[in-house]
Amino acid sequence: MTNRFDNADWLDLTQPLDADAPHSAALPAPEFQTLSDVDRDGVNAQWIGTPTHVGTHVDAPRHMIPDGATIDELPLERFVGEATVADVSRDESEVISADELAVAADDVRPGDVLLVRTGWGERYDDEDYERYPWLAADVGDWLLEQDVKLLAVDTPSPDRPRATRPDGWDDYPIHRTLLSEGVLIAEHLRIPRSLVGARPTVFGFPLAFRQGDGAPARFVAARTTSP
Repeated sequence: MTNRFDNADWLDLTQPLDADAPHSAALPAPEFQTLSDVDRDGVNAQWIGTPTHVGTHVDAPRHMIPDGATIDELPLERFVGEATVADVSRDESEVISADELAVAADDVRPGDVLLVRTGWGERYDDEDYERYPWLAADVGDWLLEQDVKLLAVDTPSPDRPRATRPDGWDDYPIHRTLLSEGVLIAEHLRIPRSLVGARPTVFGFPLAFRQGDGAPARFVAARTTSP
């Protein structure tokens, strides 16, 4: 028996998670501890402690919406779909307009996963990773008009980076616009340039934390040659 993924090119879109993973100044770093060692105890086992929004992860509506769905309440089909890859590569931390994104994602279809590539995923271990490009506030409304199911970015957030926010800023327009309508957000992906122009199938299944506001996820893309 064969299926359409038998000859697919599989790409891992997930950033590594360890104690050195970049994270917001508002969150603690992940912690890893050896509980038992195979040479000493017969088995290897680790203890891991991490915020739900460090590393490659999915934001559930509950992240920003008080009565929003939690990560374990979302159906599995919400985490998989055909994808449009929008290349809006940047060398500097600056805003990305709705008009530019619309041009880069001109083949987006209802129900798509939208992968937004800024190139920042390649800076994951760099000092300037937290000073990333971000989406203009009106991009959220444009995404709702396109009826995407999930927005995935190769930055820490689709919203403005903490280092460039004015005093008192607490808008999070992309988060609030999308999550209030049940559109999911995935952050800290690695989106290679080779995916630009393709329509891969993307899978990004998070851990089913009970009542979770988000969870780490393994994102992969399957690129096939069939139509």
